[in-house]
Amino acid sequence: MVTILISIASLTLIVASLRQAFHSLEFEHRIFSLQLFVSIMLLYTVVMIGFGIIYAALMNQGYEVYSQEYSNSSLNWAEDIIHSIYFSGVTLFTVGYGDMIPVGIGKGLAIIEAMIGYTLPAALVAKVWQNNHPKS
Repeated sequence: MVTILISIASLTLIVASLRQAFHSLEFEHRIFSLQLFVSIMLLYTVVMIGFGIIYAALMNQGYEVYSQEYSNSSLNWAEDIIHSIYFSGVTLFTVGYGDMIPVGIGKGLAIIEAMIGYTLPAALVAKVWQNNHPKS
């Protein structure tokens, strides 16, 4: 039950952050600004940490989410969260170092997170382009 609540809270935060990013792209009517850069960095950070928390919560409940090359079964909760956020970052940015591999329920979540990481830049560019090149 706790895992479901944590996952729902994390997903809500991710969706709210994505929504806010797309609504806030209309400031200053410039194609790029420091505010836009910081907004994008914060958006990626929220998505990465949010999915990391979901992964850690699922693993804490006994679900297998990812396997690690350097498996150490005596990880404490802080190390578990750090490893989960690392896995989330590698997945979100589609780096795929290969030291951690999604398994079980983690495969589906990793695909969703990778899709967000892969399509978010294109969506942001399209939104900025649309706002700066209105139809005649």
